Amino acid sequence: MGTSIDIQLGLDDLLADLQYARRNHELGRLALLAYCEVRSWARQAGMPYIAQGAAKMFTESPCISKDEFLEKIDGLIDTLECHQQAYRKSTKNYGESSEAATNRATSLLG
Repeated sequence: MGTSIDIQLGLDDLLADLQYARRNHELGRLALLAYCEVRSWARQAGMPYIAQGAAKMFTESPCISKDEFLEKIDGLIDTLECHQQAYRKSTKNYGESSEAATNRATSLLG
């Protein structure tokens, strides 16, 4: 597992890539990022539920329409943005560990 700053920077880069591809309707790039890069980042960050959710988008319930795919991508981006906010808040709260920030982000997701 990487350091907290490596995980945070990786998430920032990943979100920027996802948002750029989403804005430009690059469906193939979105699929690659969601299936490969999100899963990789989530495993490194110790968040297997995100990795599993990204995999399920393609293996257990594949999308039958472009709109459905984009809706799932938007949900994935929202989830990652919650974690990004938690990481940013944890750097402001000097006493809070990255594990506490992760737990807080998880509680936001449901």
